[in-house]
Amino acid sequence: MIVVATDDFEVYHGVVTELRDRGVDFTTIEPDGEWPDEAAVAVVAAGERVEIPDGVDLVQADPERPRRAVEAAIDALRGETGRTVVGIDPGERPGVAVLHGETVVAAFQVPAAEAADLVAREVEDAPDPLVRIGDGARLVGSRVIDDIEDVPVELVDETGTTPYLGSGARGMGDVLAATNIARREGEEITSRDIEPTAGELTRIKDRSREESETNRAIDADLARRVAAGELTIEEALAEHGGEPSETRPGPARGGDAEGDSGPDPTDR
Repeated sequence: MIVVATDDFEVYHGVVTELRDRGVDFTTIEPDGEWPDEAAVAVVAAGERVEIPDGVDLVQADPERPRRAVEAAIDALRGETGRTVVGIDPGERPGVAVLHGETVVAAFQVPAAEAADLVAREVEDAPDPLVRIGDGARLVGSRVIDDIEDVPVELVDETGTTPYLGSGARGMGDVLAATNIARREGEEITSRDIEPTAGELTRIKDRSREESETNRAIDADLARRVAAGELTIEEALAEHGGEPSETRPGPARGGDAEGDSGPDPTDR
C-alpha cells in the first residue's frame, strides 16, 4: 500500500488528488503516526524528515510535481523500473502517450505546435527517455521531430497502430495509436527532410482559402514554406495579402470561361 505521510499541505493535496484520480489504494498518516502493517511505499515532501519502517520504499515529492511522485510510487509498488517512452501519432492535433515501462501514465491530444514543449515537460526528470513518432502525416511529423530537443527520437512504422473504435470510443483513436507507437521499435532519426507533393501543396492552399476572409489562396512558394514549418497559414496569408490571389474557378456562363484560370501550373 502507498502511505502519504507529510505535514506539507501542498504536497498532501496534490499527491492525494492524483492518487484518487487514478483509483490507487492508499492511506494517509501524520509523519509521526503509526504505520500500517501493509505499508510498502511512503510519499513525503522533498526535504522532509520522516522516519519510515524498514522495507518501505521512500518517494520524495516536489510540491509542484505531484504527478511525478505518484508515478514513482506506483512504479515502486509494482517493482517496475521501466524506461519513459513518449509515443506520438502525428497530425494537426497529435495523440501523445507517455509510458513508464508497460504502464501508460499520461495521455494527451494537443496542437502540433505544442507537441515538442509537451514532450520536454513529460521527460524533464526522466532518466534515458525516448520519443517514438509514427511515420504518417509526413509534413507535420517532420516539424515535430525538428522541434524536439535533447531526447532521442525513433521513427516508427505506424501501420496497424490505430485500433478499431467501437461505440462510444470516438476521439480516442489518435491517443491509442500513440500508445501502440510507443511500444513499437523504430529507426533513430534526428531530422526528416520532406519535399511536399503537389497534392500536399494543394491541400495547404485549400486550407489557406478556407481561413481567408476574402477567399484568397496563398501561392505555391508560400505553401512550401508552410509545409516546411517556416510559416503558419495565418502568417502566409498576411505575407500574401498584397499579392494577386488565386480565385476559385466559377461556373461557366453561356459558354464564357472568363474567370476560370485553369489548373495551377505550380502544381505540376
